[in-house]
Amino acid sequence: MKHGRKIVKLQRKQDHRDALLMNLTCSLIEHRRIRTTLAKAKALRPYAEKLVTLGKRGTLHARRIALTSLRHKDSVKKLFEEIAVASKDRVGGYTRITKLGQRRSDSAPMAFIEWVDAYAQKAAAAPEPEAAAEPVAEEAAPKKKAPAKKKAPAKKKAAAAE
Repeated sequence: MKHGRKIVKLQRKQDHRDALLMNLTCSLIEHRRIRTTLAKAKALRPYAEKLVTLGKRGTLHARRIALTSLRHKDSVKKLFEEIAVASKDRVGGYTRITKLGQRRSDSAPMAFIEWVDAYAQKAAAAPEPEAAAEPVAEEAAPKKKAPAKKKAPAKKKAAAAE
């Protein structure tokens, strides 16, 4: 019986599986959305969501635990400062898996896995341009047209050429 055995093995040894999930999680944190096989996405979901729960704690101890799992300081920083902050009101279910169909080469089922609050993260990460507010005010004011230059009639030019 398989009681209490919920780990998806992905046909890999434990070290290889741990490295795979670590790399997939770092890619998910960096790109906010990755395309992978459905089995890998389903195995990645609990791993990534536990790290977001650590990020929501925000303590130094939680940051060190996340660093032992991910081994990339930049990913841990982004996890704690952007992803966990965007998911602070959510109790669970931080990721979404969208099925894409089969891969052409080997017919493996493919899926996107992404953060549910990805759009909130992008809005929080993008700084508001202060310089863009000034030209808008200038464009709102009516512009004065420069006086048009009068062209000489064509007959006078032809007469002057002779």
